[in-house]
Amino acid sequence: MIRLNDLQIGYRIGSRVIRAVDGVTLTIPDGCIVGVAGESGCGKSTLMKAIYGDIRSPMALLGGSIDYGMKGADGRPVTTDTIRREWFRSISYIPQSSMNSLNPVIRVRDQFIDFPGTDGNKKRVLERARAYIGKLGLPPEAMDSYPHQLSGGMRQRVMIALATFFEPALIIADEPTTALDVVVQKEILMLLMDVQERMGNTILVVSHDMGVHYQVTDKMLIMYAGRVVEYGDTESVFADPQHAYTKMLIDSLPTIGDDSMRGVLASAAGAGGDRAFRVEPELIEIKPGHYVARPSLAGVAA
Repeated sequence: MIRLNDLQIGYRIGSRVIRAVDGVTLTIPDGCIVGVAGESGCGKSTLMKAIYGDIRSPMALLGGSIDYGMKGADGRPVTTDTIRREWFRSISYIPQSSMNSLNPVIRVRDQFIDFPGTDGNKKRVLERARAYIGKLGLPPEAMDSYPHQLSGGMRQRVMIALATFFEPALIIADEPTTALDVVVQKEILMLLMDVQERMGNTILVVSHDMGVHYQVTDKMLIMYAGRVVEYGDTESVFADPQHAYTKMLIDSLPTIGDDSMRGVLASAAGAGGDRAFRVEPELIEIKPGHYVARPSLAGVAA
C-alpha cells in the first residue's frame, strides 16, 4: 500500500518555482490496477516520476512524503531516498515509446542480459527470458531480433517483459497503448490485466483515453491543475462522477454515430470557456471509497 502525504513537486526555473503537483494526499491499495487521467499539463506524469523516484533537476520535491509500504533488498523500509535502488525489482516503469526506450543497435536477447538487476549469468538469464516472453505472447525468434524488426505491439510486449521480469510490486505504465492500432491496443491492455492477475501486484496506468480506464482499471484518479479532484472505484466514478471536470472527461467519450469528439480529450478551456476550475486540496469521501475535491467549478454548484 502506497501513501502519498501532502506531496508537492515542482520545477525550479531560475528563481521561479513552478508547482506541478500541489498537495496530493492519497492511499493506493495493493493488488489492483489504478488509472490516472487528466489533460496534458495536469501533473500526472510528474506525479508518476515522483513515485518512481526519478526526481532530477529541474524537478524537485518541495514538500510532503511517500510511504511505499515495502522493504528493500536490505530489509529496510523503502523511502524516496532509496527507491532508485529498487528499480526493476520492487518498482518498474513501462514508457510510452518502446522504440525510443529499447536500444536500437542490440538484439532483444542482449537487452535482457544488460538489464539492471540480472546476475550476469548469461545462460541462465536467456533461458528464463525465452520462457518468460512466451507467456507474454512473443514468439521465440523475437529474442534474436533488433527492435526495428518488430512491430509496435511486439516492441511494447518486449518493454512489458523487461519491466515485469523480476515481478515488481509496483509497475507504472505511461500511456502504454500510444501509437498502437485498436486491435493491438486491446491486446496490450489484456496483457497488462493478465500480468497483474498473475503477479498480484499494483499497476498505475497513465492514459488520456477514458475508454482505457473503463476497460482495465479497478480504481481511478482524476487530476487537474496538479491536484487529485476525484478518486474511487472505476465503476463508481463512471456511473456517478461527482466533480465537473470528471464529468467533462467522461462526456468526451464518443457515442455510436457521433464522430465529433472522436479522440478528443475534454479540456477545461475547451469546454468551460473562460471559466476556471477551483480545486480544494482536501478530498471528501462522498460514499465508501469514492472521494472528490469540492467545490468543483467556479460559479457552478458542486
